[in-house]
Amino acid sequence: MGDAAWDVVVIGAGPGGGTAALHCARLGLNTLILEEHKQIGVPVHCGECLSELAVQNLELDLPEEVISLHVEGIRVLFPNNVQKKLTEPGYVLEKHLFEKWLIDEAVKEGARFESSHKVKGLTKKFQLENQFSNWEITGKGDLFPITTRIIIDASGVAGISSRILKNSNKIEVISGYQYEMTEVENDKYLDFYIWPKYAPEGYVWMIPKKNKRANVGLVTTKKSEKIKSLDSFIEDTYLNDKKKTDPIWKKSGLKIKPFGGTIPISGPRNNTIDDGLIMIGDAAGFTSPLFEGGSHLAMKSGKFASIVVKDALSKNEYSKTDLKKYETLWKNEFPPYHKILKGKKALYELSDEELSIMAACMPDEMNGMSILTKIGVAIKIFFKKPSLLIRKKVISVLLSFGYSRAKFYGW
Repeated sequence: MGDAAWDVVVIGAGPGGGTAALHCARLGLNTLILEEHKQIGVPVHCGECLSELAVQNLELDLPEEVISLHVEGIRVLFPNNVQKKLTEPGYVLEKHLFEKWLIDEAVKEGARFESSHKVKGLTKKFQLENQFSNWEITGKGDLFPITTRIIIDASGVAGISSRILKNSNKIEVISGYQYEMTEVENDKYLDFYIWPKYAPEGYVWMIPKKNKRANVGLVTTKKSEKIKSLDSFIEDTYLNDKKKTDPIWKKSGLKIKPFGGTIPISGPRNNTIDDGLIMIGDAAGFTSPLFEGGSHLAMKSGKFASIVVKDALSKNEYSKTDLKKYETLWKNEFPPYHKILKGKKALYELSDEELSIMAACMPDEMNGMSILTKIGVAIKIFFKKPSLLIRKKVISVLLSFGYSRAKFYGW
């Protein structure tokens, strides 16, 4: 097929893009990573956590300097102070350092990294009338225009390729914002609060970090009230006398502001491939629909992409049809989105009282619940409030908790 300067160009240097580039470089592909920001990993957009299950699945050897805190698991807090634990070890990361480490590893393997390069145009080139040859990428930065056989779109929720090409459906997003706070004691559990009072159709979190730092934030569909809701939660809880601070990666300002961004919540796009193009991570809609975690899915989709790209280039066949193996890979392994979304919808229809009843019937330790335990929970709920099982479909809520952690996807 036609000549191109690069085998693969990765757009975006987040966890997915870094992983994709690292594996492409290891496979001997001529790899370029483009990042629109001046610095890698800045600003931080997420809670910064990754379970040990995820690390094992990704075959990562995390250096200690990118880990902020080794943690024991998650505590889920419901209204009326009902608490349940999901004990499963993992890590809270210094995400900006983690993302830089991934890119540094990719560069060591032979990839080239360019910051301050914003993609603005994508044009398909054809060798014959209907035979895809390569891409021409234009944008703002010294290296443009760039030619490449394959693009891996790791541009985050913006999904730059989909926006320019209009080749897949729009995805729904939710707002996620957090403060960094200090002098917050912890017992090495991440706290997730399912409290509609503070986060309608969402949840609040306290994610502990080293030196008594913590990310305290929320996601909610009520975008206009996000900061007000977060401030109310802090004022009404044990956090009310804790200090808000600027994180180490952020330039200090006169006023401390929360940081974060938008997260896909409607499941994967209906199309994650095109001629010479693969979408990964948030760009493809790969976040866990219940608790919106996306790093693990982004990184695994990046690894899948590298495998498919290597195979396609070795055969010199990389049209949309030739890249279908990518969709087969993620569909076979990723959690069942439609089932989780069904449970999530039912969860958000529950009142504070109903949430408390459901939670009170669950075991104190939710990790590794057997089928008999689940049946026992259903029986307890039935005797306490039959309508919860019948009318409110709480079974789909309970199942969605399990589906979110299917196979090796942890938290």
